[in-house]
Amino acid sequence: MKPIFFDNASTTPLRSEVYKTFLKSLKEFGNPSSNHRLGLYNKYQIEYSRNKVAKILNISADEIIFTSSGTEANNFILRNCVKNLNVKCIITSFLEHKSVLETIYDLYMQYDLMVSFVDFNLRGEIDINNLKEKLKQTKTQPTLVTLMYVNNEIGNILNIKKVSEICREFNSYFHSDTIQAIGHLKLNLNNLHFASASAHKFYGPYGVGFAYVKKEIDIKSFLTGGYQEKSRRAGTENLYGIIGMTEALHLAYKNLDIETNHIKKLKTYCIKKLHKNIPKLRFNGLSQSINNSLYTILSIAFTKTNLLNLKLDLKGIIVSQTSACISSEYSHVMKSLYKKTNVQIQNLTFLRISFGFFNNKIEVKKLLKELIKYII
Repeated sequence: MKPIFFDNASTTPLRSEVYKTFLKSLKEFGNPSSNHRLGLYNKYQIEYSRNKVAKILNISADEIIFTSSGTEANNFILRNCVKNLNVKCIITSFLEHKSVLETIYDLYMQYDLMVSFVDFNLRGEIDINNLKEKLKQTKTQPTLVTLMYVNNEIGNILNIKKVSEICREFNSYFHSDTIQAIGHLKLNLNNLHFASASAHKFYGPYGVGFAYVKKEIDIKSFLTGGYQEKSRRAGTENLYGIIGMTEALHLAYKNLDIETNHIKKLKTYCIKKLHKNIPKLRFNGLSQSINNSLYTILSIAFTKTNLLNLKLDLKGIIVSQTSACISSEYSHVMKSLYKKTNVQIQNLTFLRISFGFFNNKIEVKKLLKELIKYII
């Protein structure tokens, strides 16, 4: 049975064109750091990819550092800010990805660092005024604001323009985890100082991503033992992954309008049918809104239904309850959101339905049929 896949926020399958490009690149041989024709040719391949990614995102090639993942990119940026840019205060939220929150905690334990958490409402919307107040309190200290562009569990889209304006007003660094946004939204990374990306979130290969670092900012590698990436990230580059990621990003933006419209129709249909057929259904965050959440993510909660994921899996339908990086049934995001309500989280089951361009209406109908059967 071919599975029906609705866990695209966790990972996306390779596009067929990316698979072919990736497979072809495997024939290339030669360490990109070697000073001979094979090495130099592969170094050219990496720099060609860097320039292509930069052109797609309308940034400078010098602002891209290839990494092994979005998690590494987040670590690279946060650790650089504290160790090399002398950041003394970090402002973030309890809704961030674990690769941000756990890295901040690690830095807090190691350094004389002040960490502050910005408020948000019941729908997970960041309180812009509260952010401004916190920046006023830390204006004498070098400060980093780190808030994700798109929340990976509830799909909320941050008012990135407003946040960047406030950070400029207070002369603070601004990092945004853009892992769920790149390849799905038209972005202006020039509003940021730092951003992070992961190829397998936009139909590219695993094990490769990149960090965006604004060119006037001097950063250093937190890995030692090599001079790759202009001494900013030691270790032999993942040539094949970089080539595959570049092709995936190119295709994501080439097809963006068509695929966005297709997925929005699926999400709209799904929301309509869920409303009609499942009583006491809760939509988490802003995921019910087509305009204020990412069109690929729909987060719902309903009366406790045991082993729902397994039941759906046995029917060939793949969904998740939470982020792939969370081991428990209830994520820190849901705990933070429901802490603001009088609803007992242990009485609910959570599902994150995340759509991809290859999904179709027939698959959505099958998902809904099974959900309604098990929930009602």
